[in-house]
Amino acid sequence: MPTRNSTDVIVIGAGVVGAACAYYAARSGLDVTVIDRGPVAGGTTGAGEGNLLVSDKEPGPELDLALLSTRLWRELADTLPPRIEYETKGGLVVASDAHGMAALREFAARQARSGVVADEVPPDRLHDLEPHLAPGLAGGFHYPQDAQVQPALAAAQLLRAGGERVRLRLGEEVTGVLTGSGGRVRGVCTPSGDLHAPHVVNAAGTWGGEVARLAGVTLPVLPRRGFVLVTEPLPRVVRRKVYAADYVADVASDSAALQTSAVVEGTPAGPVLIGASRERVGFDRSLSVAVLRRLAAQAVRLFPVLTTVRAMRTYAGFRPYLPDHLPAIGPDPRAPGLLHACGHEGAGIGLAPATGLLVAAMLGGDGHRGELPLDLKPFGPERFDGSTDPRKEPGHGA
Repeated sequence: MPTRNSTDVIVIGAGVVGAACAYYAARSGLDVTVIDRGPVAGGTTGAGEGNLLVSDKEPGPELDLALLSTRLWRELADTLPPRIEYETKGGLVVASDAHGMAALREFAARQARSGVVADEVPPDRLHDLEPHLAPGLAGGFHYPQDAQVQPALAAAQLLRAGGERVRLRLGEEVTGVLTGSGGRVRGVCTPSGDLHAPHVVNAAGTWGGEVARLAGVTLPVLPRRGFVLVTEPLPRVVRRKVYAADYVADVASDSAALQTSAVVEGTPAGPVLIGASRERVGFDRSLSVAVLRRLAAQAVRLFPVLTTVRAMRTYAGFRPYLPDHLPAIGPDPRAPGLLHACGHEGAGIGLAPATGLLVAAMLGGDGHRGELPLDLKPFGPERFDGSTDPRKEPGHGA
């Protein structure tokens, strides 16, 4: 029986990934305590746009994870309350010239072999999908599997759906990881006392590297800052997530320098969300007017109708970045009892259900380890040998 000081599983992090881990673990019969130094969705999740994307992913392990999550989000949409704002609106990737269109065509062909649906849209049909798009584009690809949720509400509802098996301890910082014989993890330390469990899940997002260090292992998670502009409420002038072809290259880039590419999407509530920027500047939250101007200008080039629209607010968030662009998911053989579920960069909201399902299967609820629906080897945390130290990054911890 769980007590205030003991449980079956401790999940560190109350963002959407941690919430999904807790939900699926509870559904498999385990008692879970979710602990976070802030509120639910107080970190990267609360700064996200809620994108559930397959359109921006190269064929490979991350796309496989995204396709699994796509199916799971559909199931969750039937289970969780409508207020999570799950919307299967699809995505539209556009090219400005023939060269860009050829690159999109080749990319979509490779994705199709992995099960992604992508329909080519010729220039004269773009306005059937998005009437307010700028003229003169070379065409695009429509991805009907892309969807969206309201991320903070999704995290909260996943935790609630775990029922009595999920306990929350918010506003409580993990200050240490308890270990026993052989270095096996057996719980965590907090200012209010120790909490014991045979399994600890590191779902701390951008701070996943710090949690790993508490357990004596290296996980080189780095923050990658991004800004989002939010407009005044509008009629549905943007029906889908629409972005320029260079967005995919930005997602895959290893550069620490500033990158911006137009990403524009409408929401059920009316405001249009405008991104996306990426830069590694540590945890610097300083507002960058130059970045916001670039985002606004790129958005207007895609949707001239936004020229006179007011931006009501902006916010910054930090994507939890790992050097090979794949999350760390699964048990860490360097610290038995520790599992990782972090480092998803900007895709954590989309990849959360698959991550939670996999973690729950490895935790072995109901007395057995579940069959894994895909190969976890590419996500193994032990692939980082300690040679990469994120504390040596310029601006880290600022």
